[in-house]
Amino acid sequence: MDLITLAHGAGGKLTAKLIDNLFKKYLGNEYLFQGDDGAVLSLPTSKIVFSTDSFVVSPRIFPGGDIGKLAVYGTVNDLAVMGAKPLFLSLGLILEEGLMIPELERIIQSIAEAAKITGVKIVTGDTKVVEKGKGDQIYINTSGIGVINAPFIPTGRAAKPGDKILVNGFLGDHGAAILACRENITGDFISDCAPLNDLIELILENFPVHTMRDPSRGGLAATLNEIAKQSRVGIELWEESIPIRPQVKTLCGYLGLDAFALANEGKVVVILPSEVATEVLETMKTHPLGQNAAIIGEVKNEPQGIVYLKNAFGGERIIDMPLGENLPRIC
Repeated sequence: MDLITLAHGAGGKLTAKLIDNLFKKYLGNEYLFQGDDGAVLSLPTSKIVFSTDSFVVSPRIFPGGDIGKLAVYGTVNDLAVMGAKPLFLSLGLILEEGLMIPELERIIQSIAEAAKITGVKIVTGDTKVVEKGKGDQIYINTSGIGVINAPFIPTGRAAKPGDKILVNGFLGDHGAAILACRENITGDFISDCAPLNDLIELILENFPVHTMRDPSRGGLAATLNEIAKQSRVGIELWEESIPIRPQVKTLCGYLGLDAFALANEGKVVVILPSEVATEVLETMKTHPLGQNAAIIGEVKNEPQGIVYLKNAFGGERIIDMPLGENLPRIC
């Protein structure tokens, strides 16, 4: 049978078949094969980072990625920006009755490929099935564990006046790709969905980072507003220095959207001392995911909790925290 049925979530023969033929086949490792209600893990340190995220992106498959790849990379990136080396993920699936099993297999294969690329292992999981019309084919939850190896543990509370702000490349690509896909807008829109752990490890091994975040939902605007409030600082951005693709700018202008609030899934904001900023920029540019890196602003004493944009003519405008989600189900 090529369709998910309610019986696949009932814990019986069809559930076991799904686990054996898909999950163990593609994701199997010594921890998953334990087959118990939880995985017994060996950790090399007592200091860990634990993170969880849920993924409901629509469409499930989009230019540059799919919900499976997004689920792995999203949680891996959340661990990495905390200074952790990602090791283990859990995988929770909510499936809707009627989902085509070949599509599910494609998504599981994508999860397996993403796990291999990032070096993490899927060690435990769960599958539930809801009636047709009660879900949207598939939702995914991933929780992750990583160990702290970095000498500097980044935190949103540590941005200091004088620090420079860097990003590793073009902003807004993921949000633009999802929007264009939903609305059948033609153009070269591809999600930036990517794992950041190698790039982040390269930075943290060599430089004293104060703050690091991945600007996913709410984009750069939400991320920097959160940091400004946490660290009780002001943040000045330089409009001409912020990398945004021309087609993304055009799309935002046409639809009245703010490119700074568009989601990203392969970008990292790095805040660190001014004296090492140029060296960090050059280091980022040596990595494939950092070739378009840029220094985009500076942390200020005042106004506390405010992010503002300065253009080449000296004009300024406040970049507010997004009021809501311009584009729901972005990740």
